[in-house]
Amino acid sequence: MDKTFNDTAYLDMELLRFTTAGSVDDGKSTLIGRLLYDSKAIFQDQLEEVERASVKKGDEHVNLALLTDGLRAEREQGITIDVAYRYFHTPKRKFIIADTPGHIQYTRNMVTGASTANAAVILIDARHGVIEQTIRHAYIASLLCIPHIIVCVNKMDLVGFSEDVFNAIQKRFLEFSTNLNLNDVRFIPISALHGDNVVERSKRTPWYDGPTLMFLLENLYISNDYNQVDARFPVQYVVRPQSDEFHDFRGYAGRMASGTFSVGDRVKVLPSGFTSTIESIVFYKEKLQSASAPQSVTITLADDLDVSRGCMLVPFENGVNVAQDVSLMVCWLSDKPLNTSAKYAVKHTSNDVRCMVKEVKYKVNINTLEKDFEDRTIGLNDIACINIRTTKPLFFDSYRKNRITGSLIIIDEATNVTVGAGMIL
Repeated sequence: MDKTFNDTAYLDMELLRFTTAGSVDDGKSTLIGRLLYDSKAIFQDQLEEVERASVKKGDEHVNLALLTDGLRAEREQGITIDVAYRYFHTPKRKFIIADTPGHIQYTRNMVTGASTANAAVILIDARHGVIEQTIRHAYIASLLCIPHIIVCVNKMDLVGFSEDVFNAIQKRFLEFSTNLNLNDVRFIPISALHGDNVVERSKRTPWYDGPTLMFLLENLYISNDYNQVDARFPVQYVVRPQSDEFHDFRGYAGRMASGTFSVGDRVKVLPSGFTSTIESIVFYKEKLQSASAPQSVTITLADDLDVSRGCMLVPFENGVNVAQDVSLMVCWLSDKPLNTSAKYAVKHTSNDVRCMVKEVKYKVNINTLEKDFEDRTIGLNDIACINIRTTKPLFFDSYRKNRITGSLIIIDEATNVTVGAGMIL
Protein backbone atom coordinates (compact mmCIF):
# COMPACT_ATOMS: atom_id res chain seq x y z
CA MET A 1 0.00 0.00 0.00
CA ASP A 2 1.33 3.39 -1.00
CA LYS A 3 2.27 5.58 1.99
CA THR A 4 3.73 8.53 0.14
CA PHE A 5 1.83 11.27 1.94
CA ASN A 6 0.85 12.07 5.48
CA ASP A 7 -2.49 11.68 7.23
CA THR A 8 -3.34 15.39 7.02
CA ALA A 9 -2.93 15.40 3.25
CA TYR A 10 -5.09 12.27 3.06
CA LEU A 11 -7.91 13.86 5.06
CA ASP A 12 -7.88 16.96 2.86
CA MET A 13 -8.11 14.97 -0.38
CA GLU A 14 -11.27 15.06 -2.46
CA LEU A 15 -13.43 11.92 -2.28
CA LEU A 16 -14.99 10.32 -5.37
CA ARG A 17 -17.64 7.65 -4.93
CA PHE A 18 -18.30 5.46 -7.94
CA THR A 19 -20.23 2.30 -8.65
CA THR A 20 -19.71 -0.43 -11.20
CA ALA A 21 -22.56 -2.03 -13.14
CA GLY A 22 -22.82 -4.58 -15.89
CA SER A 23 -24.09 -8.01 -16.76
CA VAL A 24 -22.75 -11.21 -15.23
CA ASP A 25 -19.19 -11.99 -16.42
CA ASP A 26 -18.69 -8.54 -17.95
CA GLY A 27 -15.63 -8.16 -15.71
CA LYS A 28 -16.68 -5.68 -13.02
CA SER A 29 -14.78 -7.31 -10.19
CA THR A 30 -11.76 -7.92 -12.43
CA LEU A 31 -11.73 -4.24 -13.40
CA ILE A 32 -11.79 -3.12 -9.76
CA GLY A 33 -9.08 -5.64 -8.92
CA ARG A 34 -6.99 -4.24 -11.78
CA LEU A 35 -7.51 -0.66 -10.52
CA LEU A 36 -6.43 -1.67 -7.02
CA TYR A 37 -3.47 -3.71 -8.28
CA ASP A 38 -2.09 -1.22 -10.80
CA SER A 39 -2.52 1.73 -8.41
CA LYS A 40 -0.61 -0.24 -5.72
CA ALA A 41 -3.57 -0.16 -3.33
CA ILE A 42 -3.25 -3.82 -2.28
CA PHE A 43 -1.37 -5.16 0.73
CA GLN A 44 1.14 -7.89 0.00
CA ASP A 45 -0.71 -10.49 2.06
CA GLN A 46 -3.93 -9.75 0.16
CA LEU A 47 -2.16 -10.32 -3.15
CA GLU A 48 -0.59 -13.56 -1.90
CA GLU A 49 -4.00 -14.82 -0.78
CA VAL A 50 -5.51 -14.03 -4.20
CA GLU A 51 -2.58 -15.78 -5.93
CA ARG A 52 -3.16 -18.91 -3.81
CA ALA A 53 -6.89 -18.83 -4.51
CA SER A 54 -6.24 -18.41 -8.25
CA VAL A 55 -3.96 -21.47 -8.31
CA LYS A 56 -6.54 -23.46 -6.36
CA LYS A 57 -9.24 -22.55 -8.90
CA GLY A 58 -6.94 -23.46 -11.79
CA ASP A 59 -6.93 -19.96 -13.32
CA GLU A 60 -4.29 -19.19 -15.95
CA HIS A 61 -3.80 -15.66 -14.58
CA VAL A 62 -3.94 -14.10 -11.12
CA ASN A 63 -7.69 -13.67 -10.69
CA LEU A 64 -7.92 -10.06 -9.53
CA ALA A 65 -11.72 -10.38 -9.25
CA LEU A 66 -11.17 -12.30 -6.01
CA LEU A 67 -10.10 -9.04 -4.34
CA THR A 68 -13.73 -7.88 -4.30
CA ASP A 69 -15.59 -11.20 -4.27
CA GLY A 70 -15.49 -11.60 -0.50
CA LEU A 71 -18.23 -14.16 0.12
CA ARG A 72 -17.35 -17.83 -0.23
CA ALA A 73 -20.35 -18.36 -2.53
CA GLU A 74 -19.11 -15.51 -4.72
CA ARG A 75 -15.63 -16.97 -5.06
CA GLU A 76 -16.98 -20.45 -5.81
CA GLN A 77 -19.37 -19.19 -8.51
CA GLY A 78 -17.11 -16.42 -9.80
CA ILE A 79 -19.89 -13.84 -9.46
CA THR A 80 -20.77 -10.89 -7.23
CA ILE A 81 -23.85 -11.41 -5.03
CA ASP A 82 -23.75 -8.59 -2.49
CA VAL A 83 -22.54 -5.01 -2.86
CA ALA A 84 -18.78 -5.00 -2.19
CA TYR A 85 -17.26 -1.70 -1.05
CA ARG A 86 -13.57 -1.03 -1.55
CA TYR A 87 -11.50 1.98 -0.51
CA PHE A 88 -8.27 3.19 -2.05
CA HIS A 89 -6.44 6.38 -2.91
CA THR A 90 -3.94 7.81 -5.35
CA PRO A 91 -1.86 10.97 -4.84
CA LYS A 92 -4.74 12.94 -6.39
CA ARG A 93 -7.93 11.59 -4.86
CA LYS A 94 -9.64 9.18 -2.44
CA PHE A 95 -12.09 6.61 -3.81
CA ILE A 96 -14.96 4.50 -2.52
CA ILE A 97 -16.01 1.80 -4.99
CA ALA A 98 -19.35 0.00 -4.84
CA ASP A 99 -19.10 -3.23 -6.86
CA THR A 100 -22.72 -4.21 -7.54
CA PRO A 101 -24.10 -7.55 -8.80
CA GLY A 102 -25.04 -8.10 -12.44
CA HIS A 103 -27.97 -10.49 -12.02
CA ILE A 104 -31.50 -9.21 -12.66
CA GLN A 105 -32.65 -10.38 -9.22
CA TYR A 106 -30.08 -8.09 -7.54
CA THR A 107 -31.41 -4.82 -9.00
CA ARG A 108 -32.01 -3.55 -5.46
CA ASN A 109 -28.30 -4.00 -4.69
CA MET A 110 -27.35 -1.70 -7.54
CA VAL A 111 -29.80 0.94 -6.31
CA THR A 112 -28.26 0.71 -2.85
CA GLY A 113 -24.67 0.89 -4.09
CA ALA A 114 -25.30 3.68 -6.60
CA SER A 115 -27.47 5.97 -4.47
CA THR A 116 -24.55 8.13 -3.27
CA ALA A 117 -22.26 7.75 -6.30
CA ASN A 118 -20.67 10.63 -8.18
CA ALA A 119 -20.03 8.35 -11.15
CA ALA A 120 -21.17 5.03 -12.56
CA VAL A 121 -18.82 2.75 -14.50
CA ILE A 122 -21.03 0.64 -16.79
CA LEU A 123 -19.25 -2.34 -18.34
CA ILE A 124 -20.21 -3.81 -21.71
CA ASP A 125 -18.75 -7.06 -23.05
CA ALA A 126 -17.30 -6.16 -26.47
CA ARG A 127 -18.43 -9.53 -27.85
CA HIS A 128 -22.09 -9.07 -26.88
CA GLY A 129 -22.56 -5.32 -27.20
CA VAL A 130 -25.52 -3.48 -25.63
CA ILE A 131 -27.92 -5.97 -24.02
CA GLU A 132 -31.01 -5.68 -21.78
CA GLN A 133 -28.88 -5.48 -18.64
CA THR A 134 -27.02 -2.50 -20.14
CA ILE A 135 -30.32 -0.69 -20.72
CA ARG A 136 -31.49 -1.61 -17.22
CA HIS A 137 -28.33 -0.29 -15.54
CA ALA A 138 -28.35 2.90 -17.61
CA TYR A 139 -31.99 3.48 -16.60
CA ILE A 140 -31.18 3.03 -12.90
CA ALA A 141 -28.22 5.41 -13.25
CA SER A 142 -30.59 7.91 -14.86
CA LEU A 143 -33.23 7.37 -12.18
CA LEU A 144 -30.64 7.99 -9.45
CA CYS A 145 -29.35 11.10 -11.28
CA ILE A 146 -25.73 9.92 -11.19
CA PRO A 147 -23.83 12.92 -12.64
CA HIS A 148 -21.11 11.07 -14.58
CA ILE A 149 -21.40 7.87 -16.64
CA ILE A 150 -18.28 6.05 -17.85
CA VAL A 151 -19.03 3.25 -20.32
CA CYS A 152 -16.14 0.78 -20.40
CA VAL A 153 -16.23 -1.56 -23.39
CA ASN A 154 -14.41 -4.50 -21.81
CA LYS A 155 -12.75 -7.62 -23.25
CA MET A 156 -11.50 -5.70 -26.28
CA ASP A 157 -8.70 -8.29 -26.47
CA LEU A 158 -11.32 -10.90 -27.48
CA VAL A 159 -12.43 -8.85 -30.51
CA GLY A 160 -8.94 -7.96 -31.68
CA PHE A 161 -9.16 -4.41 -30.27
CA SER A 162 -11.47 -3.55 -33.17
CA GLU A 163 -12.28 0.14 -33.54
CA ASP A 164 -15.43 -0.74 -35.53
CA VAL A 165 -16.78 -2.88 -32.67
CA PHE A 166 -16.13 -0.09 -30.17
CA ASN A 167 -17.78 2.56 -32.37
CA ALA A 168 -20.85 0.38 -32.98
CA ILE A 169 -21.37 -0.15 -29.23
CA GLN A 170 -20.91 3.57 -28.55
CA LYS A 171 -23.47 4.45 -31.25
CA ARG A 172 -26.03 1.92 -29.92
CA PHE A 173 -25.66 3.16 -26.34
CA LEU A 174 -26.14 6.79 -27.34
CA GLU A 175 -29.22 5.90 -29.40
CA PHE A 176 -31.23 4.42 -26.53
CA SER A 177 -29.87 6.78 -23.85
CA THR A 178 -31.26 9.90 -25.53
CA ASN A 179 -34.51 9.32 -23.62
CA LEU A 180 -32.71 9.04 -20.28
CA ASN A 181 -31.43 11.67 -17.90
CA LEU A 182 -27.73 11.09 -18.61
CA ASN A 183 -25.67 14.27 -18.87
CA ASP A 184 -21.96 13.37 -18.94
CA VAL A 185 -21.25 10.09 -20.79
CA ARG A 186 -17.71 8.91 -21.68
CA PHE A 187 -16.58 5.76 -23.52
CA ILE A 188 -13.31 3.86 -22.99
CA PRO A 189 -12.12 0.65 -24.73
CA ILE A 190 -10.45 -1.58 -22.11
CA SER A 191 -9.23 -5.04 -21.23
CA ALA A 192 -9.57 -5.42 -17.47
CA LEU A 193 -7.76 -8.76 -17.55
CA HIS A 194 -4.63 -7.36 -19.20
CA GLY A 195 -4.89 -3.74 -17.97
CA ASP A 196 -5.34 -2.01 -21.34
CA ASN A 197 -6.46 1.62 -20.83
CA VAL A 198 -7.30 0.98 -17.16
CA VAL A 199 -4.34 2.66 -15.46
CA GLU A 200 -1.82 2.62 -18.28
CA ARG A 201 -2.55 3.61 -21.89
CA SER A 202 -2.66 0.65 -24.26
CA LYS A 203 -0.49 0.42 -27.36
CA ARG A 204 -3.09 -1.93 -28.84
CA THR A 205 -5.66 0.88 -29.30
CA PRO A 206 -3.74 3.50 -31.33
CA TRP A 207 -7.09 4.71 -32.70
CA TYR A 208 -8.27 5.76 -29.20
CA ASP A 209 -6.97 9.15 -28.07
CA GLY A 210 -9.09 9.58 -24.92
CA PRO A 211 -8.02 9.20 -21.27
CA THR A 212 -7.47 5.98 -19.35
CA LEU A 213 -10.08 5.02 -16.79
CA MET A 214 -7.84 5.97 -13.85
CA PHE A 215 -6.98 9.36 -15.35
CA LEU A 216 -10.68 10.06 -15.86
CA LEU A 217 -11.59 9.01 -12.31
CA GLU A 218 -8.81 11.18 -10.88
CA ASN A 219 -9.81 14.24 -12.89
CA LEU A 220 -13.62 14.18 -13.06
CA TYR A 221 -14.92 17.56 -11.93
CA ILE A 222 -17.34 16.77 -9.11
CA SER A 223 -17.56 20.07 -7.23
CA ASN A 224 -20.83 20.86 -9.00
CA ASP A 225 -22.35 17.47 -8.18
CA TYR A 226 -23.85 18.96 -5.03
CA ASN A 227 -26.62 21.51 -5.35
CA GLN A 228 -24.75 24.67 -4.30
CA VAL A 229 -27.67 27.03 -4.95
CA ASP A 230 -30.45 25.93 -2.60
CA ALA A 231 -29.22 25.94 1.00
CA ARG A 232 -30.79 23.19 3.12
CA PHE A 233 -29.80 22.30 6.70
CA PRO A 234 -31.71 19.40 8.32
CA VAL A 235 -31.28 19.59 12.10
CA GLN A 236 -30.03 16.32 13.60
CA TYR A 237 -29.32 17.30 17.20
CA VAL A 238 -29.73 20.22 19.59
CA VAL A 239 -26.39 20.98 21.31
CA ARG A 240 -26.70 22.13 24.95
CA PRO A 241 -23.31 21.61 26.69
CA GLN A 242 -24.59 22.70 30.14
CA SER A 243 -21.05 23.70 31.15
CA ASP A 244 -19.70 26.83 32.82
CA GLU A 245 -17.78 27.76 29.66
CA PHE A 246 -20.83 27.37 27.40
CA HIS A 247 -23.58 28.03 29.92
CA ASP A 248 -26.14 29.55 27.53
CA PHE A 249 -25.00 27.86 24.34
CA ARG A 250 -27.78 26.43 22.16
CA GLY A 251 -26.70 25.16 18.75
CA TYR A 252 -28.25 23.04 16.06
CA ALA A 253 -26.01 20.31 14.70
CA GLY A 254 -26.39 18.69 11.30
CA ARG A 255 -24.96 18.26 7.84
CA MET A 256 -25.42 20.78 5.05
CA ALA A 257 -27.57 18.91 2.53
CA SER A 258 -26.96 21.50 -0.18
CA GLY A 259 -26.01 25.12 -0.79
CA THR A 260 -24.16 27.48 1.55
CA PHE A 261 -25.10 29.30 4.73
CA SER A 262 -23.08 32.25 6.05
CA VAL A 263 -23.08 34.18 9.30
CA GLY A 264 -25.70 36.91 9.07
CA ASP A 265 -27.97 35.04 6.63
CA ARG A 266 -31.67 35.34 7.31
CA VAL A 267 -33.23 31.88 7.57
CA LYS A 268 -36.63 30.30 8.01
CA VAL A 269 -37.20 27.39 10.41
CA LEU A 270 -39.51 24.64 9.19
CA PRO A 271 -42.14 23.54 10.07
CA SER A 272 -42.91 26.57 12.28
CA GLY A 273 -42.08 29.16 9.59
CA PHE A 274 -40.45 31.51 12.13
CA THR A 275 -37.44 33.48 10.90
CA SER A 276 -34.13 34.40 12.47
CA THR A 277 -30.52 35.25 11.59
CA ILE A 278 -27.51 32.93 11.72
CA GLU A 279 -25.38 34.18 14.60
CA SER A 280 -22.48 31.73 14.31
CA ILE A 281 -21.34 28.58 12.54
CA VAL A 282 -19.17 26.27 14.64
CA PHE A 283 -17.03 23.32 13.56
CA TYR A 284 -15.71 21.68 16.74
CA LYS A 285 -13.93 24.62 18.46
CA GLU A 286 -13.47 26.64 15.28
CA LYS A 287 -15.85 29.40 14.20
CA LEU A 288 -16.54 29.58 10.47
CA GLN A 289 -17.90 32.41 8.35
CA SER A 290 -19.77 30.01 6.11
CA ALA A 291 -20.58 26.30 5.63
CA SER A 292 -21.29 24.45 2.39
CA ALA A 293 -22.50 20.97 1.49
CA PRO A 294 -21.49 18.39 2.60
CA GLN A 295 -19.94 19.94 5.76
CA SER A 296 -21.20 18.93 9.20
CA VAL A 297 -21.45 21.96 11.51
CA THR A 298 -23.35 23.48 14.42
CA ILE A 299 -25.40 26.61 13.71
CA THR A 300 -26.61 29.11 16.32
CA LEU A 301 -29.45 31.57 15.74
CA ALA A 302 -29.92 35.10 17.00
CA ASP A 303 -33.39 34.30 18.39
CA ASP A 304 -34.61 31.65 20.81
CA LEU A 305 -36.89 29.51 18.65
CA ASP A 306 -38.37 26.06 19.05
CA VAL A 307 -35.98 24.02 16.92
CA SER A 308 -35.49 20.26 17.31
CA ARG A 309 -34.44 17.16 15.38
CA GLY A 310 -36.40 16.90 12.14
CA CYS A 311 -36.63 20.66 11.63
CA MET A 312 -34.92 22.27 8.63
CA LEU A 313 -33.24 25.64 8.13
CA VAL A 314 -33.77 27.15 4.67
CA PRO A 315 -33.06 30.62 3.23
CA PHE A 316 -35.81 33.15 3.90
CA GLU A 317 -36.23 33.91 0.19
CA ASN A 318 -35.54 30.42 -1.23
CA GLY A 319 -38.25 28.09 -0.03
CA VAL A 320 -38.57 24.34 -0.16
CA ASN A 321 -41.63 22.17 -0.89
CA VAL A 322 -43.69 21.49 2.23
CA ALA A 323 -46.35 18.80 1.82
CA GLN A 324 -47.89 15.63 3.22
CA ASP A 325 -48.91 14.28 -0.19
CA VAL A 326 -45.78 13.21 -2.03
CA SER A 327 -45.29 11.54 -5.43
CA LEU A 328 -42.16 9.43 -5.84
CA MET A 329 -40.40 6.68 -7.78
CA VAL A 330 -39.68 3.74 -5.51
CA CYS A 331 -37.43 0.71 -5.86
CA TRP A 332 -38.92 -2.08 -3.74
CA LEU A 333 -36.26 -3.83 -1.65
CA SER A 334 -38.32 -6.44 0.18
CA ASP A 335 -39.50 -9.97 -0.59
CA LYS A 336 -42.80 -8.91 0.96
CA PRO A 337 -44.86 -7.00 -1.67
CA LEU A 338 -46.02 -3.43 -1.11
CA ASN A 339 -49.32 -3.34 0.80
CA THR A 340 -51.46 -0.29 0.03
CA SER A 341 -53.52 -0.84 3.19
CA ALA A 342 -50.50 -0.99 5.53
CA LYS A 343 -48.77 1.83 7.36
CA TYR A 344 -45.05 2.36 6.84
CA ALA A 345 -42.40 4.45 8.56
CA VAL A 346 -40.56 7.00 6.43
CA LYS A 347 -37.11 8.45 7.06
CA HIS A 348 -36.41 11.65 5.13
CA THR A 349 -33.22 13.59 6.00
CA SER A 350 -33.47 13.82 9.82
CA ASN A 351 -37.27 13.67 9.82
CA ASP A 352 -39.13 10.52 10.92
CA VAL A 353 -42.80 10.19 9.95
CA ARG A 354 -45.34 7.50 9.09
CA CYS A 355 -47.19 7.12 5.82
CA MET A 356 -49.88 5.31 3.85
CA VAL A 357 -49.51 4.44 0.16
CA LYS A 358 -52.45 6.19 -1.46
CA GLU A 359 -51.94 4.97 -5.02
CA VAL A 360 -49.69 2.92 -7.27
CA LYS A 361 -49.72 4.98 -10.48
CA TYR A 362 -47.67 2.64 -12.67
CA LYS A 363 -44.85 0.11 -12.66
CA VAL A 364 -41.80 0.38 -14.91
CA ASN A 365 -41.05 -2.58 -17.15
CA ILE A 366 -37.34 -2.73 -16.37
CA ASN A 367 -36.58 -4.54 -19.65
CA THR A 368 -38.37 -2.23 -22.08
CA LEU A 369 -38.50 0.90 -19.85
CA GLU A 370 -42.22 1.20 -20.69
CA LYS A 371 -44.84 2.20 -18.10
CA ASP A 372 -47.22 -0.58 -17.06
CA PHE A 373 -50.51 0.91 -15.85
CA GLU A 374 -52.25 -2.47 -15.49
CA ASP A 375 -50.01 -4.40 -13.07
CA ARG A 376 -50.10 -2.61 -9.71
CA THR A 377 -48.38 -5.40 -7.72
CA ILE A 378 -45.02 -4.13 -6.45
CA GLY A 379 -42.58 -6.86 -5.42
CA LEU A 380 -38.87 -7.34 -4.92
CA ASN A 381 -36.69 -5.30 -7.33
CA ASP A 382 -39.71 -3.62 -8.95
CA ILE A 383 -39.56 0.10 -9.73
CA ALA A 384 -42.82 2.04 -9.63
CA CYS A 385 -44.38 5.48 -9.30
CA ILE A 386 -46.47 5.82 -6.13
CA ASN A 387 -48.25 8.50 -4.12
CA ILE A 388 -47.94 8.54 -0.33
CA ARG A 389 -49.53 10.62 2.41
CA THR A 390 -47.45 11.27 5.53
CA THR A 391 -48.59 11.98 9.08
CA LYS A 392 -46.48 15.16 9.19
CA PRO A 393 -45.26 17.47 6.42
CA LEU A 394 -41.98 16.70 4.66
CA PHE A 395 -39.62 19.49 3.57
CA PHE A 396 -38.24 18.40 0.21
CA ASP A 397 -36.98 19.22 -3.26
CA SER A 398 -37.36 17.01 -6.31
CA TYR A 399 -34.69 14.31 -6.50
CA ARG A 400 -33.35 15.73 -9.78
CA LYS A 401 -32.82 19.08 -8.09
CA ASN A 402 -31.38 17.76 -4.82
CA ARG A 403 -30.40 14.13 -4.25
CA ILE A 404 -30.31 14.59 -0.45
CA THR A 405 -33.63 16.32 0.25
CA GLY A 406 -35.24 14.48 -2.66
CA SER A 407 -34.66 10.96 -1.34
CA LEU A 408 -36.27 8.89 1.40
CA ILE A 409 -36.52 5.32 2.62
CA ILE A 410 -39.63 3.36 3.53
CA ILE A 411 -39.48 1.05 6.55
CA ASP A 412 -41.74 -1.81 7.64
CA GLU A 413 -42.84 -0.83 11.15
CA ALA A 414 -43.37 -4.43 12.23
CA THR A 415 -39.89 -5.67 11.35
CA ASN A 416 -37.92 -2.39 11.13
CA VAL A 417 -36.64 -3.57 7.72
CA THR A 418 -36.03 -1.01 4.96
CA VAL A 419 -38.45 -2.07 2.21
CA GLY A 420 -38.27 0.79 -0.27
CA ALA A 421 -35.89 3.47 -1.60
CA GLY A 422 -37.74 6.51 -2.93
CA MET A 423 -36.84 9.37 -5.29
CA ILE A 424 -39.30 12.27 -4.95
CA LEU A 425 -40.79 13.64 -8.16
